[in-house]
Amino acid sequence: MSISLIIVEDLKEVRDGLKNFIGLSSDFKVLDTFQTAEEALIEIPRLKPDIVIMDINLPGMSGIECIRLIKNKTPATQFMMFTVYENDEKVFEALKAGASGYLLKSTGLVQLIESLKELHNGGSPMSANIARKLVNVFQKNETNLPEIETLTFRENEMLQMLAKGLLYKEIADKMNISINTVKQHIHNIYEKLHVQNRTEAINKALGKK
Repeated sequence: MSISLIIVEDLKEVRDGLKNFIGLSSDFKVLDTFQTAEEALIEIPRLKPDIVIMDINLPGMSGIECIRLIKNKTPATQFMMFTVYENDEKVFEALKAGASGYLLKSTGLVQLIESLKELHNGGSPMSANIARKLVNVFQKNETNLPEIETLTFRENEMLQMLAKGLLYKEIADKMNISINTVKQHIHNIYEKLHVQNRTEAINKALGKK
């Protein structure tokens, strides 16, 4: 079954370009495209796409605010930021709002397709320099919170891999352990940090409550 998605982008040439290119892949079905967050806010809960490609700088409401308002209405929908912004504040705001992926518009279209598949399969794809920013901030802040101090070296290592967007299978391969062991470690991390998912764990590690 194809992966359904919606594109929210104010620039017509970018919006149409994404729609046409993604439409060439039999793995995806573009349900609709929107120019504003206000339109998307109404239509996304109705259409219930698997993925939303979301720009940040939109006329009126920002893409980040749109996700913040809509995430609880469509919990199964994954949000991929697709933007020119790479400053720390925007990245953290987007993740805190509920985005699971963050790609810069300089990303190649073929890489975008692969990242969308990865997102659908449970990953958190990010442009390399965005992932590096997260890891750098994580390393600076990892001892700032009492909960972080309770993590073992191995759990800290795994949390950094989560921040990089690695899939469970990739983590298992890197650490030479089974996927079930990875899941158990991650369950322990969530318990210790008092969080429910990957995004909350990364935000907690970054000191973003």
